[in-house]
Amino acid sequence: MPLLATGISHHTAPLETRERIAIARTEYVERVKKLHALDGIEEVVVVSTCNRTEIYTIGPKQSREQVHQWLQAKGGLSDVEMDAHCYVHEREQAVRHLFRVAGGLESLVLGESQIVGQLKESWQMAHEAGGVGKVLDRLFQHAFATGKRIRSKTGIGEHPVSVAYTTVMLAKQIFGDLVSKTVILVGAGEMVELCGRHLHDKGLSSLIIANRSVGRATELAEQFGAHAVSLADLPTVLHKADILISSTASLEPVIHLEPVKAALKLRRNQPMFLVDIAVPRDIHPDVGKLGNVYLYTIDDLQKVVDKNLSKRSEAAEAASGDVSDSVEEFMRWLNSQRAAVYLQNLHKHARLNSEELVSKALRKIQAGKDLEKVITQLANTLAKRILHLPSTRLRQAAEEQDDELLKVANRLFEPED
Repeated sequence: MPLLATGISHHTAPLETRERIAIARTEYVERVKKLHALDGIEEVVVVSTCNRTEIYTIGPKQSREQVHQWLQAKGGLSDVEMDAHCYVHEREQAVRHLFRVAGGLESLVLGESQIVGQLKESWQMAHEAGGVGKVLDRLFQHAFATGKRIRSKTGIGEHPVSVAYTTVMLAKQIFGDLVSKTVILVGAGEMVELCGRHLHDKGLSSLIIANRSVGRATELAEQFGAHAVSLADLPTVLHKADILISSTASLEPVIHLEPVKAALKLRRNQPMFLVDIAVPRDIHPDVGKLGNVYLYTIDDLQKVVDKNLSKRSEAAEAASGDVSDSVEEFMRWLNSQRAAVYLQNLHKHARLNSEELVSKALRKIQAGKDLEKVITQLANTLAKRILHLPSTRLRQAAEEQDDELLKVANRLFEPED
């Protein structure tokens, strides 16, 4: 049965299209069950994140169109939109795609690790919905192992590639443990919120948010257990800042030389790490000339980000070999499962015939027939029945000059030395 991966992602579709296709967690089980109920679909796992919605299925070739139509109906997309945004990977390419996804090699932020948790959640929920069988279970387990190996071997996720996260990691490099440090965030926009979230995740216990609108600062502070002040009151708390990160929409600097000098005096010249990620700049350039002040601008951070992106790209290239090895290993297993089905059918055919003929032979022996003749007849009849269909197919192959089938037959039935 073909293994298929059908979906859209940030590589192929804009956000508004991905939003139409996305599957909420609350409706996930129901969607998996509906897909599983499609004619011929034996197994199904759905992966739906902000950047991708993909359906992994095991089923006959005709199920490809069914899944395609289901996805199209889910998003209310036209044929033109589906042709432009939807992709289908089959068998080995589907396996390779999933392993790259698990390794963060297909992520919007190269090497990000969040996708592994999302894949595990999707796999688990598909299990609960009855969509996971032997093949997809093995496939996803293999994907998790591949993703883990890529991260541990290449270190692809060790280099921050967002300005907000890079800011926090630089602060951590300078101060070590951030738990005992005080951070002031100036502004209340998206960048400040991202920095606040990263700092909160690092276990920071003392955070102050300063903004022109105290209401907005208070709203943001509540998310992180922080203290809010107005921008006008910033000089009164500036001396508390071991780290200050500023990102406002001001056209002029909001942090000047004298307030920082005064803050350093109150701090007894303990160092301050100041990060200005605003354009135009929030912190006057002269502040960077003060002793015990480490001032970084958006350009400084972008250089770090660009360097780290280059390192991640190198790691991603190095990971391609691990992906290929994992794909090869899984495909060997998958192909062996296909052979197992053929072997089961062959053994079943032989067993049914042998059981029937043995039963007849035993009745003849009980009736007093010659034992040697009965056994000889049993062996000859069993051989004819088992070889009848292969013999017929081989004669047809010879007549039709099907050399490939004849070569396979020769390899299968060639006597051992």
